[in-house]
Amino acid sequence: MQARLDAQRESLVAAAAALLAEQGFAGCTVAAVAARAGVASGTVYKYFAGKAELIAEVFRSIVTHEVEVVRQAASSGSAAECTAAVLETFARRALKTPRRAYVLLVEPVDPVIDELRLEFRRAFRDVITAAIERGVRTGELPPQNASVVAAALVGAAGEALIGPLATGAEDPDTIPTLIEFTLRAIGGAVDAHA
Repeated sequence: MQARLDAQRESLVAAAAALLAEQGFAGCTVAAVAARAGVASGTVYKYFAGKAELIAEVFRSIVTHEVEVVRQAASSGSAAECTAAVLETFARRALKTPRRAYVLLVEPVDPVIDELRLEFRRAFRDVITAAIERGVRTGELPPQNASVVAAALVGAAGEALIGPLATGAEDPDTIPTLIEFTLRAIGGAVDAHA
């Protein structure tokens, strides 16, 4: 019984995630999610108090996975390589699904989601902070406030991606420029990523 309930809940989350990627927050209504999942609208309310709670669950699910992917990208290499790998991985994955990434990063939405956005920006920042701190400790990178630099890099990456995500058209210079900017910001050799 519990497995069936869990499967139905996962089905609702998957349906909501698909709608978010296709239509944004506005198109992800309880009725649309229920229809996509092949259940009655009332079924959604068995699992979620409303649209905001459902969207928060979708957001957590997607972004938690993305944080794990960038952690993995930062798991080996020099501090500069790890830092660049985080930003490159984040940007490449966002540009593969531009509509979904735009929705998750910037589309106006409920304050609950805005709070989750801040929470996950901090998670991305923390991955970068760890790499920079390691580089400072080993002398690879100059002394710096790793947390502030990492927060600035997360903000800069998000800002640099807004245009391409909004239009769905990637400029081929976006990622190389973002990586060069990252390496310069942390005081790493610009060719360290090559």
